[in-house]
Amino acid sequence: MTDNPTRLDHVVLWVRDPVASADFYEKAVGLEPLRVTEFAAGKASFPSVRLNDETIFDLAPLPMAANMDMVPGGADSAGHPVNHVCLSLQADDFDALRARLEERAVPVSGFSYDSYGARGKAKRSFYFRDPDGNVFEARHYE
Repeated sequence: MTDNPTRLDHVVLWVRDPVASADFYEKAVGLEPLRVTEFAAGKASFPSVRLNDETIFDLAPLPMAANMDMVPGGADSAGHPVNHVCLSLQADDFDALRARLEERAVPVSGFSYDSYGARGKAKRSFYFRDPDGNVFEARHYE
């Protein structure tokens, strides 16, 4: 693995209800919610959840798509078909995530083994969807 200074800063997820989505990501996925109170008070355009020290998911309300005119066609990005986002976890965190999802009756796929990713072959992985239909893969390497 090379030392690459380029990092993933954030991913914007289009959601119907940002507060409900933040709650899902906090309670089911275990991510820290950010700016939810500010969003609810009208002081922030959207809330976020923290994936790690360097990366967040912005939970953008669908109506905000109309303002995404920084590039031609940007406003059409709401609902754009991204296949999935993959979360790499430690083995214990992977098992805890699956348990939280199952406790909340979130459908999860069966396990895949030896799927290739950024760090080589993952020992196990599975897929799940958030309440807005965004698909996630969870995996662990060790």
